[in-house]
Amino acid sequence: MKNSVRRAHGFTLVELLVVIAIIGVLVGLLLPAVQAAREAARRMSCSNNVKQIGLAVHNYHSAYGKLPMTMGGTFEAGANSGGTAPVGSNNRRRLSWLVGILPFLEQQALWQQISNPNRYNAAGALLGGNESWNAMGPAPWTTQYGPWMTDIKAFRCPSDPGFGAPALGRTNYGGCLGDSTDWTTNGAFTFGNGSWNSAGSRVSSCRGVFVARQFTAFRDILDGTSNTIMAGEMQTSLGDRAKTTNLARNPPGGWSSLHTNPSACEQANFLDPTRPQFWCGGGGTGCTTPDLAGGNQMRGYRWADGGLLYTGITTIRPPNSELCTAGGDSSSGTMSPSSHHQGGVHCLMSDGAVRFITDSIESGNQQSPVVNNSMSPPCLPAGSASPFGLWGALGTRASHEVLEGDF
Repeated sequence: MKNSVRRAHGFTLVELLVVIAIIGVLVGLLLPAVQAAREAARRMSCSNNVKQIGLAVHNYHSAYGKLPMTMGGTFEAGANSGGTAPVGSNNRRRLSWLVGILPFLEQQALWQQISNPNRYNAAGALLGGNESWNAMGPAPWTTQYGPWMTDIKAFRCPSDPGFGAPALGRTNYGGCLGDSTDWTTNGAFTFGNGSWNSAGSRVSSCRGVFVARQFTAFRDILDGTSNTIMAGEMQTSLGDRAKTTNLARNPPGGWSSLHTNPSACEQANFLDPTRPQFWCGGGGTGCTTPDLAGGNQMRGYRWADGGLLYTGITTIRPPNSELCTAGGDSSSGTMSPSSHHQGGVHCLMSDGAVRFITDSIESGNQQSPVVNNSMSPPCLPAGSASPFGLWGALGTRASHEVLEGDF
């Protein structure tokens, strides 16, 4: 009888290396598809956030017969001019439109903290003595006030990785204030001295669904709610020099230059030619370093602040264009929507629909003067059609423009 010999079967080294190589190739092929699927899911979640905000605004309008005000709130001339101390605290008429819709986004608990006197600081500790923040809180840049430091999930796009200091609570969504570079932040009321602005300059420039320090309603949207942008996305700063999140100030020629040419910051050679999505940072790159805002004066860094930089958009420069003003963080200027989604941004139409608008939307003459009664001429007179094409027309509520083209 012959003895049978059993041999152990296994992979040779060459076979093992081939298998590993095949697995590596498959992972390399699948990884982009997985990443694309994840971004598609994040984009859908972002679109849902925009939809929920639209429903909240419509419910607010149903309850009060008007849209939430941006740059509204409390004001006390001469007392606590900064609005940041508990004693005499007031928010300097700087609250954003997002504050008013909190109860309609299942944020009743946070709304109760804001709308009533509050005796706690941002760390949850009692204030000294019998001090308390007054109802509607202090100025929205107050880091000691807990509600302003709160990140609200409904206000954040999952595709935006921005997080933490120096920001307060962040937002990725801003209300549309129209197609002009003048008066859109101050609107009906001047921040510093508490005086009302002249009707002529305010009405001619404030052409969006939201008007700073003034209530508007759906009845004011004469161009049709399905043809008028109410809000749009915006990126928040990642601590770099991105042109969509860092505000460039004071282009050559100041306000006169910006009002008569909204591309003033781009044409001032402020963008890095080797990295055109970023501002020039010096170092001999063949460009001019702009004056950039710093600290928490960045795009979307204060969800409670009604300033255009923080919770507003304009339809002047196309989506994902640079931010530019001739003043500070409280000033008007070109504040385009922006996003981390490929090719465009989500916009909320006034009828509640969510539309994805591409960066290549027809945007007219980007070197045209804006509509501005206080500088006319050379600016366009009150009542003019938007010079910024389909994009500008979508941002005005009552200019009687006939929309043509796909968006």
